[in-house]
Amino acid sequence: MAFPGSYNFNYYRGDTAEFVIRPKTANGDAFDLTGFSADFVIANARGENQTQYEAQAVVDGSADTITCTILPGLGRSLAAGTYVYDVQIDSSPTEIYTVLTGTITVTDDITGADES
Repeated sequence: MAFPGSYNFNYYRGDTAEFVIRPKTANGDAFDLTGFSADFVIANARGENQTQYEAQAVVDGSADTITCTILPGLGRSLAAGTYVYDVQIDSSPTEIYTVLTGTITVTDDITGADES
């Protein structure tokens, strides 16, 4: 396995943000995601005592992809600043892998600034 990868990105508060992960095996072949589920968790810090936010992660086993999405409702709950995240796949109870990790830098928007 060549996990986890790293991807840091900027996010405009309250917008929809989406990216697709195509996990690979150590030899570069597509990782077979059949039978796996995924979690995309955003937090204000790593370790204990952090606040976590569950974003959307959808596994397509036929295409061996994971589509991760921050929807506007969740995005509005993220204050401006830097967050960390992990995307983890799981085929309980035998396999758990963190496939991607990184930071999200949230910037306040203008049009929805007065909305909560």
